[in-house]
Amino acid sequence: MTVNFALLGTGRIAEDQLAPAIAEVEGAELWSVLSRDEARALSLARRHGARAPSPAFTDLESLLADSALHGVIIATPDKMHADQAVAAARAGKHVFTEKPMAASVAEAERMIEAADRGAVKLGVAYHMRWHAGHRRLARAVREGLIGEIRHARIQWSFHAADASNWRAATEFGRWWGLAGVGTHCIDQLRWILRPRCGEVVEQKSLISRSVWEGPHDETAVLSFRFASGATAELCSSVLFDAPKRFEIYGSGGYAVCEDTLGPDGKGRIWTHAGEFPFQPENPYAGEIRDFTEAIVQGRAPEVPGEEGLENIKHMLAAIS
Repeated sequence: MTVNFALLGTGRIAEDQLAPAIAEVEGAELWSVLSRDEARALSLARRHGARAPSPAFTDLESLLADSALHGVIIATPDKMHADQAVAAARAGKHVFTEKPMAASVAEAERMIEAADRGAVKLGVAYHMRWHAGHRRLARAVREGLIGEIRHARIQWSFHAADASNWRAATEFGRWWGLAGVGTHCIDQLRWILRPRCGEVVEQKSLISRSVWEGPHDETAVLSFRFASGATAELCSSVLFDAPKRFEIYGSGGYAVCEDTLGPDGKGRIWTHAGEFPFQPENPYAGEIRDFTEAIVQGRAPEVPGEEGLENIKHMLAAIS
């Protein structure tokens, strides 16, 4: 079976990462594209070989009416995700949404309910889980590579030249740095620590908006305590460039990932025992492959809507 996907949104991630990744995945096909600008939708569709006879749409209802369409990949601004996902699920289309999956708990719950009612898959795009080095490290840590986990630290920042990004304002989003990169950091901590450490039982945060004094986080520093007693800290920011790092420390060793956080699946990982080699792979192709296989095999995607909801709860707690 070939799964035909519509790409909702024509921004940078859709253009540079998602559309090319679909082309890498056996059994997945870019079928159609939605944009507020028909010419832009048609341009992306043509560049990436969308297969529908008429692949460009400006109206979601018309796009969803296509009986040859199996699923949608949502790459629009955060506050648009819920309505688009619910409409797709009601039309019987599977839903794979960029992170964060929604801008509130109520919206995320509505998405989950619609997917359940429509008997369709709902997945969330945390592509860092498909970084080949991260996946190998996650298995090794769960098997005791560093002993009992005691602490983890993750930092991902970038330097925004000004506050013109749509995430900096309230119309389309609820967070800035947290939604851009911090949400990935939360997922990374939960994904790797929870199997050995249990759930997060305490969270504290420090939010700075001091440079542009806008409504959303510029720098966010979060701390967590897990059920086992293990602790973790997170820093996301739009104010400075720095090495992207993920560090995890245990009773029997440690592991460090440097510049592995990002779009290309590269970077370096080492542990107390030395280099931790891996073969770089496209993490965006990995997440789309998993979702495509979930549809074909009738199983849950690796990152279901329920996990996206838990991530949102942590993001809301950070700014409350």
